[in-house]
Amino acid sequence: MAVRIDLTLDCADALLLAGFWKTALGYIDEPPPAPFETRLEWMAHVAPDEEIVGGVITDAAWLCDPDGVGPRLSILAVPEPKTVKNRLHLDIRVPWHADPAERWARVLAKSARLVEAGGRVLTEDAGHHVVMADPEGNEFCVAVAPAPAPTRD
Repeated sequence: MAVRIDLTLDCADALLLAGFWKTALGYIDEPPPAPFETRLEWMAHVAPDEEIVGGVITDAAWLCDPDGVGPRLSILAVPEPKTVKNRLHLDIRVPWHADPAERWARVLAKSARLVEAGGRVLTEDAGHHVVMADPEGNEFCVAVAPAPAPTRD
């Protein structure tokens, strides 16, 4: 049986990156684990010395796929800066389309939305994928999802 994974992203500004990745992935804030009613209540239990500013957890965020399909994403502030290229990156896949021009238009449209959200384009492999960086420089790609498998009759 396959196991589920969560992804953790280290950062300097957890709230900034949480906003960006919610836009990029269509994720939402993950509800706190039971029996806690809020993340603040949960944080007070698991890390009572954690700094909370104005009733907001500022150094961490937890995101999830609202459909429960994709991996959860933890975004945690760390003191050290990012210094090298990621060894692991995400590929954001836009929906497949049979027409190559439409596929590329979808990649460019998603990339443009992510630039508006604070990302930046690093390189383009025209017709295939766009390499981007989030607001803190973490690399990821925008590409088309694989073609659907042929159906059998």
